[in-house]
Amino acid sequence: MNSAARSVIVHSNGTLDTGPTLWTVAVHEQVTYSVIRGFRPLLLDLYVPDDVERPPVVVWIHGGSFHSGDRRWLHRTIPSGSVFTGLVEAGLACASIDYRLSKEATWPAQLEDAAAAVEFLRLHADEYGLDAGRLGVWGDSAGGLLAFTTAFTRTDVRAVAAWYPITDILDMESTEGELPYSPWLGGWPSEIPDRRAQASPITYAHPAVPPCLLVHGEQDTLVPARQSRRLHTRMTENGADVMYRSVPGAEHGFEGYPDVAELVTETIEFLRMRLTAV
Repeated sequence: MNSAARSVIVHSNGTLDTGPTLWTVAVHEQVTYSVIRGFRPLLLDLYVPDDVERPPVVVWIHGGSFHSGDRRWLHRTIPSGSVFTGLVEAGLACASIDYRLSKEATWPAQLEDAAAAVEFLRLHADEYGLDAGRLGVWGDSAGGLLAFTTAFTRTDVRAVAAWYPITDILDMESTEGELPYSPWLGGWPSEIPDRRAQASPITYAHPAVPPCLLVHGEQDTLVPARQSRRLHTRMTENGADVMYRSVPGAEHGFEGYPDVAELVTETIEFLRMRLTAV
């Protein structure tokens, strides 16, 4: 069951309560987008700008190594609420989704959940006043991998952005030279090559994928920047529309970078340009 919308005022400091008024947004909270027998209902929060007729919509997918995270909260380095309010300010709707975590279900459950969210938004576009023909996906870390695999395995996603994602699981070697057990994959990657390939965005690199933006910290030791560089190179070789933004001095989550708000703005502008182009 979908909750009733509430209209709130969004302010220049990115909050919903104080500061000079900039714009208003209809917030649909705790919308159930999928019900799967034996699991909790899957929810999304939808932010729709009041003054834009049928805006494009961007699905935000949180990170957390597939074992944690929540649709309502951003990584600690990202200014609070900035993804949601920034998209609205740019004239785009934002659907922030939850999905099943690794102790609830293993891959491809997470991909199925993201696909279900996209389908829900398409089916209910008229109800919420959205232009489902202009749909983008954006995520960070695990959410970035999920954003790519969602965009690359569908034909209804018009643009995708990913921050510091794994793109090639086979290239994620430990210091011992072996791929570690992956709870979210449900096993040792070397023993499940089909699932490993299905979960690796680089598998799907071909000219027909939607426009892509990769943003990665140069000093990332958790997911090395070569992951994004590899995908960028493969997609460039295949003639895809792809951009790579290297972030100097930044660790995973852009830790150590002084202006993450700038990266939010750049990413939103990429999505706005791609989703509003004629």
